[in-house]
Amino acid sequence: MLFNSISFLIFLPIVFVLYWFVTNKKLRIQNLMLLTASYFFYACWDYRFLFLLMFSTLLDYYSGIKIEEASNKSKKQIWLFISIFINLGFLGIFKYYDFFALSFAEAVSRIGFQIQPTTLNIILPVGISFYTFHGLSYVIDIYYQKIKSERDFINYGLFVSFFPLLVAGPIERATHLLPQIKKERTFNYSEAVLGFRQILWGLFKKIVIADNCAVIANDIFNNYQHLSGSTLLAGAFFFTVQIYGDFSGYSDIALGTARLFGIELLRNFAFPYFSRDIAEFWRRWHISLSSWFRDYLYIPLGGSQGGRLKKIRNTFIIFLVSGFWHGANWTFILWGLINALYFLPLLLSNSNRVHMKIVAEGKMLPSLKEASQIAFTFFLTMIAWIFFRSETVTQAIGISARIFSSSLFSIPNGVSIAIMFLVIFFFLIEWLGRANRFAIENLFPHSPRFLRWTFYYIIIVLIFLFGGQHQQFIYFQF
Repeated sequence: MLFNSISFLIFLPIVFVLYWFVTNKKLRIQNLMLLTASYFFYACWDYRFLFLLMFSTLLDYYSGIKIEEASNKSKKQIWLFISIFINLGFLGIFKYYDFFALSFAEAVSRIGFQIQPTTLNIILPVGISFYTFHGLSYVIDIYYQKIKSERDFINYGLFVSFFPLLVAGPIERATHLLPQIKKERTFNYSEAVLGFRQILWGLFKKIVIADNCAVIANDIFNNYQHLSGSTLLAGAFFFTVQIYGDFSGYSDIALGTARLFGIELLRNFAFPYFSRDIAEFWRRWHISLSSWFRDYLYIPLGGSQGGRLKKIRNTFIIFLVSGFWHGANWTFILWGLINALYFLPLLLSNSNRVHMKIVAEGKMLPSLKEASQIAFTFFLTMIAWIFFRSETVTQAIGISARIFSSSLFSIPNGVSIAIMFLVIFFFLIEWLGRANRFAIENLFPHSPRFLRWTFYYIIIVLIFLFGGQHQQFIYFQF
């Protein structure tokens, strides 16, 4: 069930009415209803994988209790290992087995041996990377005594499976979401209005911006051999806009939907394309995943403590693992490597935390220096996205080589002027709202009410006018 589908348009009001007007007398019944709705939401993708989700939930629920009850550290470690091994085992089988099998066969073929690898060719369960990380952070936090185990299975199940975040995040923490699930919730009109506003902006990002940019980007990437460098650069630009509009649009819809139920999810994006360097970009892009890797991998490895070589090692591990998390393809690993190389000069010069505040805070326009920093960071990010989008390393290198050729200075083909104007409008609104949690949270606060409503109606009209190119959310494949 897609957020941008008729079925979700029917599903959401039904759940909303049941939640606030039927089951609101008792918190446990309210949570049970939400859990049931979440399982139904997931089963609409493929009911067979619902059992995998339920097994993973039961595994971590029981492991958390056993870790807390264990009488000594070795028993705690055993249960922690069981949870991590089984969770990563499922993730490895469904997501990475074929990649390793084919990569091994290709490697041995280079030294003269030919083998026919056995592949599974199974569908990747939607959201498995996200709910697996929910469970892993939960048991790890219990092991390190940051939280207590949750004894109510309904509460824990809802933490893992809450439908707005289930299939593409944000990656929640038990320390943040479980207390909200266990607390009585009352309807808040202003939060609900804010939720609808965030959903509207998320739908605009997805349907108007991402889906239409996808048509141009897909056509260019699929025919890259015959196109000029300028056209390929345009394709990289439209994909750069597409992936942001697509993923941050999903996150906005997820956060806005959760607000309707009195729950606040972790923020996942903070206007990353207005970053002044790569370090700032990664503090603002897919925040829940970046912070997950920081807390559960980077810091345990030693973080920024120790010598320079250790810092470099840990940084490269984080970026390579992040790339591999996104998919079983060498293109994702190279994308992670490129970002690590981008980050390295900032790390070595201790300037990776220079830009911590909002760019041009309190000003309408950035300074010339800030504008050039934003443009350069955007360009670097765009080049890295080429590897993320490409089907093969050969394609990524071929596109990059043609971009940095004399044909870069030709006039690009296949670029829609109408879509370009929409992208400019999109970035303008994002810039004006960059101090907020999402762009139109508090846009035009001192304007007359009818002007604000006119703006909302314009967004709705644009959604209907440019909503013909239906595309699945990119991050469902991860």
